[in-house]
Amino acid sequence: MAQTEVSSVVSAFIGFLNASPTAFHAVDEAKKRLQEIGYEQVLEREDWMLEAGKRYFFTRNYSTIVAFAIGKKYVAGNGFHIVGAHTDSPCLKLKPVSEVKKAGFLEVGVQTYGGGLWHTWFDRDLTVAGRVMIREEKGGSVSYSHRLVRIEEPIMRIPTLAIHLDSRGVNDGFKVNTQSHLVPVLATSIKAELNKEVSVNDKLGCQPDQICDFELQTCDTQPSIVAGAAKEFIFSGRLDNLCMSFCSLKALIDATYSESDLENESGVRMVALFDHEEVGSNSAQGAGSPAMLDALSRITNSFDSDSKMLKKAIQRSFLVSADMAHALHPNYTDKHEENHQPKLHGGLVIKHNANQRYATNAVTSFIFREIAVNHNLPVQDFVVRNDMPCGSTIGPILSSGVGIRTVDVGAPQLSMHSIREMCAVDDVKHSYEHFKAFFLEFSQLDTKITIDA
Repeated sequence: MAQTEVSSVVSAFIGFLNASPTAFHAVDEAKKRLQEIGYEQVLEREDWMLEAGKRYFFTRNYSTIVAFAIGKKYVAGNGFHIVGAHTDSPCLKLKPVSEVKKAGFLEVGVQTYGGGLWHTWFDRDLTVAGRVMIREEKGGSVSYSHRLVRIEEPIMRIPTLAIHLDSRGVNDGFKVNTQSHLVPVLATSIKAELNKEVSVNDKLGCQPDQICDFELQTCDTQPSIVAGAAKEFIFSGRLDNLCMSFCSLKALIDATYSESDLENESGVRMVALFDHEEVGSNSAQGAGSPAMLDALSRITNSFDSDSKMLKKAIQRSFLVSADMAHALHPNYTDKHEENHQPKLHGGLVIKHNANQRYATNAVTSFIFREIAVNHNLPVQDFVVRNDMPCGSTIGPILSSGVGIRTVDVGAPQLSMHSIREMCAVDDVKHSYEHFKAFFLEFSQLDTKITIDA
């Protein structure tokens, strides 16, 4: 890619990050980008009337989104070419009863969500974002809907304890009690009484008694930026996993931009961005739900109701499970296995684990690597040390639950699960290019591979 193209992709990514403080906002931003090029929304609670050569998407809980483009040569039983990622990140979510009054302060009660590096949340300028349920009355009838909300300015902070009051041993190990220490300060009690108006009501344009319920979380107000002495890094929250969400989404959009892009496609190109990966994916909108299988079934059945067609389609399908990977840390090189040390700027990382924490095998790894070879794209490998625990992804969940061939990959990053993470500009470009090449070429490549014959 030319430098101007790289800049364009990275600039679009920064815009996506800054517009997506929560999973709800990420889905909303994805929806806008899909609709801009003509993707049509379908609703899961209604019948689908799908056509070959057309592009569609649906949302579930407005925190998961699945977009797909049906090739003009598609017939029932043909495969799905999928990149899957997730929209959620570790954060602090507000408790249902969030008001905490203590020692003359008004604080906000929060729950820890996911496995965050919670010490990084101290002394940051924080705000809130998420969604609220609103009751509206028009012409004597009552309706209910959700609205996204985001307060831009910093309104709270979690202050650290002064070193003088902590036996001066805090630098030997900062141990956070997530119940008593991780409570953001919103105001002093006196000022809170003088300023009863809550800014969230202003943002929503409604009265307090119209708010029926909420799902809000704390967010860092510092924007995502391109940084470093050579402008080679991206500093941001939520890179895990909005980086893979954005790159897969943009790849799908650019690979299906016009009708001619689907002229010779015999399969279905799809991106699935799930919520709740950080807490195990076991929800109605997580990868552990029937959402993926439901989508494959409904698309296949729109063209042929024979149940055997879905089974054939699954065996012809391929999933790229895309979740960020651990880059080699220069100050902790001993944390990586010596022959598997992914580097920033080194391209997508193929993740391997003999105990099936990742779903990669020799066949799926080869397929993804072959696409890289055809486009002169760098690719790396990762295996966790035998004496360290291994994380997991949506890959094994979907691979075992649906029965689909899967490879686990991800762009390398540092500071994973911190409030402020970092990755390389080049790897955003590499990821986007690799996913786009997968959408454009998988159908032809798959015809050349023989395994179970």
